[in-house]
Amino acid sequence: MQPRPGAAGARPAAPQGQGQPAQQQPRRRAPAAAGAAAGAAAGAAAVAIAPPAPASPPPPPTPSLGSDTGRPLPRFAALGSNQVNLRVGPDLRFRIDWTYQRKDLPVQIIEEHQVWRRIRDPEGTEGWVQRPLLTSRRTFLVQGEERALRRRPEEAAEPVARLRPGVIGSLRRCEAGSAWCEARVGDYSGWIKRAEIWGVAPDEVVGD
Repeated sequence: MQPRPGAAGARPAAPQGQGQPAQQQPRRRAPAAAGAAAGAAAGAAAVAIAPPAPASPPPPPTPSLGSDTGRPLPRFAALGSNQVNLRVGPDLRFRIDWTYQRKDLPVQIIEEHQVWRRIRDPEGTEGWVQRPLLTSRRTFLVQGEERALRRRPEEAAEPVARLRPGVIGSLRRCEAGSAWCEARVGDYSGWIKRAEIWGVAPDEVVGD
């Protein structure tokens, strides 16, 4: 079975001047009519009905601690092998729902049970894997469209590589309050925006 995220490569940035192509109906509410008073000469008067209050959005998930490690949940990790079985439950007797063949793919650990970890992958699929098949090494996945790995953490900085969707790289450093992370993809090192990758939380500190 092939891995979900498609593999793609990094390529050097083009010279200056050579751009790289990136790959309700309204509803009507019927007014309610108020009935005319018995024996009254006046006709019925329309009464407006107040619209219902909008539903409140669900609260964000509350961070917790893992029952096995006591470490915060959710947290990011990466697949440590090119053959990782995702099961529907935390035991070998549960059926295999998917097999990942993409070492270093970033995943999010959302629950712990003894030597098992419930994970969520970049596409939102969830299931259980054994702890030894995960690594704490921090990686990221490029999503959405082609992204630039830049020489400095600045929007106007020169790109050192163009990263296609599906590229996996390693995270070296993400500072508190910064929108940028220092990263490496193959032989290329530089900076990329947090919002352009999957594998790091918006306010998370990675590295020293």
